[in-house]
Amino acid sequence: MAWKPPGKDCGACGAPTCEAFLALARTGKRERADCIFYEEAKVLPGSAPETRHPERDILGRSYDFILEPFPGEVSARKIVLPFRPDLVEAWDIREGDIVVGRPTGAGCPVQHVLQVIHASPVSGLLTCFVVGPQASRGAEFKDLEAYHMVGFEGIARPVLREPVFGMRQRFLPGYCMMNLAHTGVVNMILGRSYGLHVRVEDVRLL
Repeated sequence: MAWKPPGKDCGACGAPTCEAFLALARTGKRERADCIFYEEAKVLPGSAPETRHPERDILGRSYDFILEPFPGEVSARKIVLPFRPDLVEAWDIREGDIVVGRPTGAGCPVQHVLQVIHASPVSGLLTCFVVGPQASRGAEFKDLEAYHMVGFEGIARPVLREPVFGMRQRFLPGYCMMNLAHTGVVNMILGRSYGLHVRVEDVRLL
């Protein structure tokens, strides 16, 4: 099979992982169209990964840019604030821990599985990677239940326009399982050799 699913391990196809889905598809027990990302992921062998993303999200809305991971990282960095920030200190949440919860403050219906990069015992802010549900299956994790989605940081790949400092813009996190555009205020842009390093805060689903 030339086409491959995006590696999100979301389980929407009924298989626990993308690799399991591919194995079922090879034996005829699943069709490529059973993957909810199939239409967005029509890629040829050797194509660049960014061709997986369409220019509109699942609701048909356009967005200004896609937020990709930094080189060597698994997702754009996600900054979250638990509804109970005191738990970061009480539960001794630290780098490498797996935490789960839903970004209820932004209204996202999907529970996320995150790996902590940095945990602040002062503010309770957690900077994380989105690692997907497989990371929490059969492993130890800490259930935050609900959190505020404070911001994202990553490499911006323009679709309609480049990020503009101080502007609220619509963007797509490159790993979003729903393929749903977010909005946020761009409050940092740094030119790097590998692209535009961008931070977006005050994130909302509008």
